[in-house]
Amino acid sequence: MEVTLLGAGDTTGTPTIGCSCDTCERARERSVERSRFSVHVRNDRIDESVLIDASPDLRYQFLKQEVDLPDAAVISHIHFDHLDGLGNTYRVLRELPVYATSETDPKTGESVAETVGRKYDYLDALSVHPTEPFEAVEICGLSVRLVPVTHPPLVCYGVAIEDPNTGGKLSITGDTSYDVPEESREALAGPDLCFAEALVPASLCEHHPLGGDHHDESGVPRTFGTKHMTREGALSLAEELGASETRLVHAAHFYPAEEAFEEPLALDGEQYTL
Repeated sequence: MEVTLLGAGDTTGTPTIGCSCDTCERARERSVERSRFSVHVRNDRIDESVLIDASPDLRYQFLKQEVDLPDAAVISHIHFDHLDGLGNTYRVLRELPVYATSETDPKTGESVAETVGRKYDYLDALSVHPTEPFEAVEICGLSVRLVPVTHPPLVCYGVAIEDPNTGGKLSITGDTSYDVPEESREALAGPDLCFAEALVPASLCEHHPLGGDHHDESGVPRTFGTKHMTREGALSLAEELGASETRLVHAAHFYPAEEAFEEPLALDGEQYTL
C-alpha cells in the first residue's frame, strides 16, 4: 500500500491567499505548502488507487505529485475542502465510484452519500455507493471503514484502511475534536501510519471564543473550540491508538512560524509504503 499525502492543510491552506503572516511568508520562502486535505492510496498489488477526500486543489495536487488518477473515492464529510474537488472529474474520468455513509445527518436531513449524489448529479462519471458506519467495504482490493468522529454540527467520519494481504494499516482521524467515540477508536487502533487532524497548537485556545476542551492531566486543551483537535490532542489520540508513526495534518496557518514546520507536522507530497 503506497500512501501519498496530497494535501496536509486546512480549509484555507498554507500559504493562505492574500495573507502575509510570518507563517505564510516562511512557507513561501521555503517553497513548501499545505494545500487542502486529501490522501491518495495505491494498492500496488493490483495497480489501483483510492482517493480519500476530494480537495478543491485536486487538479493541482495530481499534477504536482504525479500520482495515478483514482479508481474510486471516499468522502468523509460535506465541508467544501473535503468534497468540492469531485467537480474535477468532469471530462477527466470515465467513471468514479464514490463511497460515503448512508447515515442521515440531523443537521442537513440527508446522508453524506445523498449530499454527494445531489450536488454532483450532473456528473455521469460519478456513482455513489452508500455504506454503513463501521462497515468494511472492499475498495481497490483494500478494506475500508468509515467510523464516526465528532465534528459538530455535521456528521463526520474517520477512515481506517487495511491491506488484507500485508496487514498494513492507515488510520485517518478525519476532522474531529478529541472526543472520538470508543468504538471508533477501536476501529482506528493499531495503525502503521496515522494522519491525525491538528488544526492549531493548544496555546491558541485562549483566542477561541469557546476556549478549549478535553483537557489532559496538566490542563492542556486537546480540543480547539468544539470541533477540531489541537496539536497536543492529536498527539495524545495517536498515542492512545498505538500508531507506529504519526503525521499531523489539516494544520492551519495560525501556527507560529517557529513551530509551523516542525515535526511531526506534515507537508504536501509526503509518501509512505505500508
